[in-house]
Formats: sequence, C-alpha cells, structure tokens
Amino acid sequence: MATIMVIDDEPSIRGLLREVLERSGHKVVEAKDGREALDLYQKHKADLLIMDLLMPEVDGLEATLQLTREYMDTKIIAMTGAQGDRNFLDIAKLFGAHRTFEKPFDLKEMLNAVEAELAQK
Repeated sequence: MATIMVIDDEPSIRGLLREVLERSGHKVVEAKDGREALDLYQKHKADLLIMDLLMPEVDGLEATLQLTREYMDTKIIAMTGAQGDRNFLDIAKLFGAHRTFEKPFDLKEMLNAVEAELAQK
C-alpha cells in the first residue's frame, strides 16, 4: 500500500481521486493548496503526489519546483484544468513532474499512471 498525496483546491477532485485510489488499496492524504502540501510532505513523506497546478496561495508549479529541489526522489503527477494551454504542463515537467494530465482526465489512465510511477524505484 502506497501513500499518495492529492493536492487540489477543488474538494470534488480530491474526493474523486481519494475514492478511486483508496479502492485500489492506497492510503490518501489531501491538501487544498501547495503550501499545505509542502507542510504535510515535510512531516510525512508520500510515495507519490498528484498535484493541481493552478491553486491559490502556493500554486502547483512553485510547490513542484520546491519539492523536487529539496527531495530529489519525489514523484509527482501534475494536472491542470487550463484548457488548451500545454505551457503549464510543459513547465511542470521541467520542474520535475514525471507525468501530466489535462482536466478532465480519464480515471483509468490516471490510475495506470499512478501504478506505473509507484512501480519505478
């Protein structure tokens, strides 16, 4: 069982991912923005983070950059609802995200990406 942190300012997205990931046997920790995610990660490292990019306070790009600088082995899947603008997702990859998704995403594809990331050492 892996611990996965879901970071999104939309409670419905966090709830949906929590339900799907817990059904797959994972423990889920939620954060509503990048600042909360950074605080939680420093206290309890997660095996994988699923990070929204556009959030208030500390956005997902800033949090991704900070996490991958401090913890080189951090695994991050980035997602955004900024339709048609792949720049955010490209920047997230430059900052250390391993995979990216546009919202709305296919849950099966997300789950496959989660399992693939967790399988990598």
